[in-house]
Amino acid sequence: MTKASQPRNTAARRLVDTLVMNGIDTVFCVPGESYLAVLDALADVEDRIRVITCRHEAGAANMAEAYGKLTGKPGVCMVTRGPGATHASIGVHTAHQDSTPMILFVGQIALTDRGRGAFQEVDYRQVFGGLAKWATEIESPQRTVEIVERAFATALQGRMGPVVIALPEDILHEDGGPAPTRPVTPARSALPSTFLDDLRMRLSRAERPLLVLGGSGWTDAAAGAVGDWAERLGLPVSLSFRRKDILSNDRANYAGDLGLGCNPKLMARAREADLLIAIGARLGENPTQGYTLFDRAKTAETLVHIHPGPEELDRVWPTLMSAAADVSLAAEAIAGIDPGRTWADLGKQARADYEAFSAEVEVTGAVNMSRCMAHLAEALPHDAILTNGAGNFAAWLHRFYRHRSCRTQLAPTSGAMGYGYPAALAAKAVHPDREAICVAGDGDYLMTGQELATAVQHGLGCVVIVVDNGTYGTIRMHQEGHYPGRVIATDLKNPDFVAYARAFGAFGVRCETTEAFPDALDQARAAARAGQPALLHLITSAEDIAPNRTISGLRNG
Repeated sequence: MTKASQPRNTAARRLVDTLVMNGIDTVFCVPGESYLAVLDALADVEDRIRVITCRHEAGAANMAEAYGKLTGKPGVCMVTRGPGATHASIGVHTAHQDSTPMILFVGQIALTDRGRGAFQEVDYRQVFGGLAKWATEIESPQRTVEIVERAFATALQGRMGPVVIALPEDILHEDGGPAPTRPVTPARSALPSTFLDDLRMRLSRAERPLLVLGGSGWTDAAAGAVGDWAERLGLPVSLSFRRKDILSNDRANYAGDLGLGCNPKLMARAREADLLIAIGARLGENPTQGYTLFDRAKTAETLVHIHPGPEELDRVWPTLMSAAADVSLAAEAIAGIDPGRTWADLGKQARADYEAFSAEVEVTGAVNMSRCMAHLAEALPHDAILTNGAGNFAAWLHRFYRHRSCRTQLAPTSGAMGYGYPAALAAKAVHPDREAICVAGDGDYLMTGQELATAVQHGLGCVVIVVDNGTYGTIRMHQEGHYPGRVIATDLKNPDFVAYARAFGAFGVRCETTEAFPDALDQARAAARAGQPALLHLITSAEDIAPNRTISGLRNG
């Protein structure tokens, strides 16, 4: 059967129709025979949906997750059954931990073969049940639109997150039932007026308040409104772990981020706050320094917690006040509160503490990452998108780079290695007019570095700065702390990353000193602006394992 003569109402085509109806303009995939019918349906909408073919399902899933963060729409990933799905599970886990809307479509064995232990058979409801908000399988082709629309609603409502849908290959060719008629509009909850009145009263009495912003679902307008309000009042503002782009880090009352390697003075400020207002942040393990930052008895008297997912409220920390509400609606409403007082001195001191903590630090090696990341912040436009995966290298980026616009940070709160480079490719696909810069560790980068082929194939001109210290730095740091001098399994033998980049048809440049970094960065950015993906190989010393930490210092206690 030729493509022109295929029925227009198959389940595969209804699925694609629903994506189009809901404004999805990009799909990230590794193709598989188990969902060929869906790929064929996508061929008919190439003018509306761009299909980016990736080299590994983990890369495709990470790209989809980053798309969800940037656009607020579910990032769509398509993979084949069995190994394709399990490879993609890392992106689903990140989307779950990071509260990112995402839909993973997985090709599946035919319904007629289910339960036989067929080739690559997997029970996706069972495998993804704890990773996704909802994991299901389309078992009736006539319900295709219903299931996919429910996936959009589930991914977008309450605490956002991923949905997994298995697609049995035999039902994709059958009658797909009714067509979609309108896009899904997610429900959003607002704060009640009584809550706002109570909060105004408590703010008017607070001497040491702190505002903490985090989570997903922020609009530019809402972030700007609550940022302006807090700055006008002098109310200190902290951002949660890897959410540094919600507000400009240049604001006069910005106190820093509650992440790994947190400013001790910010931690003290959070502990001593007599009113802690958290909007969107879950206040999970990393922001609370392993659940040690707060005292449960005190949070019951000081914590005002606003989160879109009611299941997150009073989950760990008892609250003084709590509300299940959309973060943007809540922030805009709170920005209208007049507490009848200001905290100018408090805001100034919080800012001074942040400035002191983000000042340059001394290192032992030829490359000072604190200076390199500070230069990066000054050299890049304010709308440049910075991405990273996981590793000690990221501590330099988070501490010394200043974000100045919303949606300029893509970083996994899940701590997933290999996330940064696929995320940068997604950023360039979504915003081709903006610069996308990935900062990756050497071990981190090679987990998804093959996606350089994807960047070249699809003309995604982003820059990756590979920070090469020849070790799995985070594990080495803990290893030296717990078992000084007993190094095992953390040393890395790396390739010539410049030659690696050139082998793919990308630009590559090597940098070995702080002084050479600005020129190397200029070369890489120029190549990327011309449409050529670029790699900057930055050689650093493993001795400078993290800001203010050296391996020798760890060994010596």
